[in-house]
Amino acid sequence: MVVAVAPRPPYFPAVLRADRHGLVALGGELGADILTEAYTHGIFPWTGERPIPWFCPDPRLVLRPGDFHVSRSLRKVERSGRFALRFDHDFRAVIHACAAMPRPGQDGTWITPNMIRAYREMFERGLAHSVAIYEGDTLVGGLYGLSFGRVFFGESMFARAPSASKVALHALCERLRAWDFAFIDCQQVTPHLQRLGAVVWSRRQFLERLRVALDAPSRPGPWRAQDGEV
Repeated sequence: MVVAVAPRPPYFPAVLRADRHGLVALGGELGADILTEAYTHGIFPWTGERPIPWFCPDPRLVLRPGDFHVSRSLRKVERSGRFALRFDHDFRAVIHACAAMPRPGQDGTWITPNMIRAYREMFERGLAHSVAIYEGDTLVGGLYGLSFGRVFFGESMFARAPSASKVALHALCERLRAWDFAFIDCQQVTPHLQRLGAVVWSRRQFLERLRVALDAPSRPGPWRAQDGEV
């Protein structure tokens, strides 16, 4: 049975009991504290619409940073010098761009104003991060997510120019690989991310790997450019 979110910590039950869609709880108000508890227990909010639905799906899609598949066409784009890469440069612009991006088969966005406020609060705490791709002075692609331990929890990405979001994801993977991150949580199974190297784990496998990866120290933000980055 799906439970109601508790009014104070701990917000979620120690033992997750999800329905067949992966829904584990309903309710609560989005904020940095509840998001921190949720993600470190393998739970994420599906939308900011109330009552807020909290999910821990089975199966779960993950991408190990070293497994990202770089096609020849993507290599060509990266070598062209067309795009500039920036980490944690303008989180607000990236999350708003993700919210505004049309999605096939969707009417509107799940990235509601209360979600934007909550994730910006996470950014201010150094727990949320963005990767932005610029063409000249124009933001043309990027992604955002959260980081705890050796796990990056991907939330959303967008592209206003061909391959811009792939460049952002590849850059993130290279950064996380250098830092010995275990995996990126991609949440939902999608053919697009599977083509880029993501694999399917069961909920049990995901939660077991998550517990191990969270034992490592986190890397709080802001994340800054390294050699070869803007």
